[in-house]
Amino acid sequence: MSVFRYPERHPVAVLARQGVLSFEAATVHRLFGQARDPDGAPLYEVRTCALEPGSVRADADFRLLVDHGPEALAEAATVVLPAADEDYGERPHDPLAPDLAAALALIPATARVASICTGAFVLAAAGMLDGCRVTTHWRSAGHFRAMYPHIELDPDVLYTDNGRHLTAAGVASGIDLCLHMIRCDHGAAVANEVARGTVVPPHREGGQAQYIRRPLPEPGRAATAAARTWALEHLAEQPGLRQMAERSAMSVRTFTRRFRDETGLSPARWLAEQRLDLARHLLEGSDLPVDGIAERAGFGTGASLRQHMQQALGVTPSAYRRTFRGAP
Repeated sequence: MSVFRYPERHPVAVLARQGVLSFEAATVHRLFGQARDPDGAPLYEVRTCALEPGSVRADADFRLLVDHGPEALAEAATVVLPAADEDYGERPHDPLAPDLAAALALIPATARVASICTGAFVLAAAGMLDGCRVTTHWRSAGHFRAMYPHIELDPDVLYTDNGRHLTAAGVASGIDLCLHMIRCDHGAAVANEVARGTVVPPHREGGQAQYIRRPLPEPGRAATAAARTWALEHLAEQPGLRQMAERSAMSVRTFTRRFRDETGLSPARWLAEQRLDLARHLLEGSDLPVDGIAERAGFGTGASLRQHMQQALGVTPSAYRRTFRGAP
């Protein structure tokens, strides 16, 4: 049985591995370290630990001097695992290195365990995420699925909470996850105060899908390229499949097959993505009202644009604009 050294505070351990993403490790200290009770007393005790005490290489041009070894994990009520550059190998942590496996085995069965970004690969390799809905950085989603097809991965959300095991999508979403844990522990008032002190929103709308850049396909010499170029120039007119097929002098059936071969998408799916990309571009770079953007991007009405953005990105047009341009 673990004996907590800080019974008056919630002990948090941050496991820093070689090549640790310094921003993620520091985020845990900054957010949990600001949480206070009504009398101003700290609610958490945060300690950084390593597999061996001493110098730990960061992802930048400096090192961390870590005083605590893995024994800090045995005394923690919450363990946070930031990403490290060793998570980006051919098959990272397959299997777990013996020293890392031994350290994770010290975590009490009652402790909450959270990963940030590709730290999810470590928890998955340790078997901690079996039966959980998890996330990781969208760039690593395909790799994660290939390695752990039995684990439900949702690459569109900022974080997941399965009770004992939690995962965050990327660097900044580690902030969202820490605020979520503080909110669960001590309520919205404490979490909101921490957010104000850090100058971040207490809760971000949407998921990481809104941060994935999907560039428009470059029209080339492909059979459907001319139709795609024409469609991009006439999105406001809501071009349809039959019109695009006619521009390519093909039957609808042949055009659909060739289009999918050349783009990997159906014409309807491609058109929907181009409309959404144009709407995002206009929300970020223009002062047009939402209804005007909806009309120009081929959605017809602001209500239709809101519905499509909620379904695709989990965020409203107004919230998206605030995120990428700031409040007017």
